[in-house]
Amino acid sequence: MTPAGLVALCRHLDRPLADLLGPDRSTRLAAICADVRDPGNAGTVVRCADAAGADLVVLAGSSVDAHNPKTVRASVGSLFHLPLAVEPDAATAVRAAQDAGLVVLAADGAGEVDLHGPGAEPLLARPTAWLFGNEAWGLPDELAALADHRVRIPIHGRAESLNLSTAAALCLYASARAQRA
Repeated sequence: MTPAGLVALCRHLDRPLADLLGPDRSTRLAAICADVRDPGNAGTVVRCADAAGADLVVLAGSSVDAHNPKTVRASVGSLFHLPLAVEPDAATAVRAAQDAGLVVLAADGAGEVDLHGPGAEPLLARPTAWLFGNEAWGLPDELAALADHRVRIPIHGRAESLNLSTAAALCLYASARAQRA
């Protein structure tokens, strides 16, 4: 008998990071969102990660709640089948990815590696965790410094920067293409 007013029983979507990056996992592509607070961006990153064939997404630091209705809506269902971890400390998420054998690439407008440059292809072909920062201020220097490399997306026009989810789509798809070559 269902109690009055109960609409549904659901399990939480997120799983412990250690379960998703454990030694028995063969993770090739992951996205780590550090302090991503806009639910639309977070949900769109989840959707883009899913479309690019990523194995998991980590919402780290003070990122938005994955159960926020806007996050769920923006993910367009990807949130329900792409493994998701919530890690309160972004540095812990970066170190866990590195310990699992992933190269951590920080998306950074001032990065030393050009996403489309000749040195990027070997990096992108490796098992990778992309590190994305907050919409307004990007990645804190101390967190970006933990990454193995900082990668910039070239901007050929006069735009100051790209939207977080747009940058994530470009980065994730660049890795997916390189890993499938």
